Amino acid sequence: MVRRTVSAGRSVPVAMLLYTAPRPTEPKLESSMSASNHLYTLGYEGFDIDSFVARVQGAGVKAIVDVRELPLSRKKGFSKSAFREALAAAGVEYFHVPALGCPKEIRERYKADGDWARYTKDFLAYIGNQDVIVRELVALSKTTAACLVCFEADYTMCHRTYVARAARSSGAPEVLHLNARTALPDGGRRAGAEVGKSR
Repeated sequence: MVRRTVSAGRSVPVAMLLYTAPRPTEPKLESSMSASNHLYTLGYEGFDIDSFVARVQGAGVKAIVDVRELPLSRKKGFSKSAFREALAAAGVEYFHVPALGCPKEIRERYKADGDWARYTKDFLAYIGNQDVIVRELVALSKTTAACLVCFEADYTMCHRTYVARAARSSGAPEVLHLNARTALPDGGRRAGAEVGKSR
């Protein structure tokens, strides 16, 4: 297994992918866990920061991949710096990957027309062009228990599901969607195949 030392909590430019050289003044964490059997997703809607951290710890999550394009929130504790700090205190790595967020123009169109089918089509076209960063997500998900995080509680109405499916179709572990009480399987290879067909 390749060991990669990373710095927790920094935004990652697309060209640098998920891994960046650590800065000497930042705390260093290593993504060198044993292979993971699942790629998780979770929306923080309905959680406070303490219950969210407890939930991911209870599921065995070791790394959060924040797939919000802009990691800002009105909910206390979920904007980037505070979120990163709360996770670090619990021993959970944090990565913000803007390239896995939903582009503003797609979000704004959905706010205006409420057309989920169009949102889905547009986002699948977008994520289908993000092969390099998706492969980096796959690599991370194979070495540690990673969880994609966005706001929406309902994973069927959040772009993180499409990101997870894209990763699954490229070789990531099985996708499990966490909620406050349980973990729901995504549908396995069939769900991943749907994303593959959209490319």
